[in-house]
Amino acid sequence: MFQVSNDRFEELAAEAVASLPESLASRMDNVAIIVEDEARGRNLFGLYEGIPLTRRGYSSYNGVMPDRITLYQTTICHVCFSEDDVRAQVRKTVIHEIAHHFGISDPRLDELGWS
Repeated sequence: MFQVSNDRFEELAAEAVASLPESLASRMDNVAIIVEDEARGRNLFGLYEGIPLTRRGYSSYNGVMPDRITLYQTTICHVCFSEDDVRAQVRKTVIHEIAHHFGISDPRLDELGWS
């Protein structure tokens, strides 16, 4: 297990988002990325909660709270042995959860190697 401070973990998450191609990043809409320690009762690196872009309609998506991507710091750090490992796992998790924001399913992410 390799621990990083909360501030450093948030920096790594911001780096991961900043590393996205502009063509993807510019299409993200109404989504917040937050950090928590762990998912209660679940062993998750991250979780997407919201309405994927592919299911939003002009008349059915008004006045809603932002979608939420949660990164679980303790769970991620638990499988890492260096800051580079944390950086890589955070990036993989961010990409995985953002893919859900774009409507990509877990089976498709498995096929693509992003699970």
